[in-house]
Amino acid sequence: MKKLEMIYEGKAKKVFKTDVDNQYIVDYKDDATAFNGLKKGTITDKGIMNNTISSKIFQLLEQKGIKTHFLQKLSDREMLVRKVEIVPLEVLVRNYAAGSLTKRYGIPEGTKMDTTILEFCYKNDEYGDPFINNYHIKAMNLATEAEVEIIEKEALKINEILIELMKNINIDLVDFKLEFGRTPEGEIILADEISPDTCRLWDAVTHEKLDKDRFRRDMGKVEEGYIEVVNRILG
Repeated sequence: MKKLEMIYEGKAKKVFKTDVDNQYIVDYKDDATAFNGLKKGTITDKGIMNNTISSKIFQLLEQKGIKTHFLQKLSDREMLVRKVEIVPLEVLVRNYAAGSLTKRYGIPEGTKMDTTILEFCYKNDEYGDPFINNYHIKAMNLATEAEVEIIEKEALKINEILIELMKNINIDLVDFKLEFGRTPEGEIILADEISPDTCRLWDAVTHEKLDKDRFRRDMGKVEEGYIEVVNRILG
C-alpha cells in the first residue's frame, strides 16, 4: 500500500489517499487548538499519544460490536482507516457537568448527571460549531431521522463501553465528543478519534484533569496528563 496525496488537513490530523480503494491514512499532529482555533500551541508527542490511545479504544469498540472507520495502526503517528464522508455533527456525550454545560446552566463543575446527556453541534468552524437540535438537523438536511437514531444509539453504547474501560483504570469519563461518517455504501460508522483531545478524563480519586483542559486553562503539565492516560490504557 502506498501513501498518496494529502486530501485534508484539520486542527489535529492530516488525511492522505492511498492506492487502495476506500482506504485513507490519518496522520496525527502535535498541534493543539482550543476555543475554535483562537488558542494555538503544540503538545510534545501529542500525535503519537492520541494515535496510540485512539487505536486501542477503536479496537476495543470493534470487539464490543461498534463499527468504526479504524482498520490498523500503521506507525507511531499513522492509522489506516475506512473512507467515510463525515456527517457534519459533533455528538457530545456528558456524564458529569463541565465546560459549556456549567457555563450555560450554572451546574457546578463535577456534578454527576442523573442521566447521560446527548447534545449536537453543527460541525462548522466558520459559525463556531453552534449547538443544534434534531429539528435543525432535519431542516438543514445534515442527516436523516434514521441516521440520527443510529448515531444516538451508538453514542450511548460507546459511552457505556468507555465508562467501564475508564473505571478499570481509575478514570472518570466526564464527557467526550464523537463524530460519525457515512461509508461509500451509506452505512453510519464511528470516525475521527477518541483521545484526551476529545474527552474530559479526570483521575477518579484526586479529580486531576488528564486531558486538553490542561492546555485550554493554562494549567501546565499538559504532556504529563496525556502520558498518564497512555500508561493506564496500555496497562
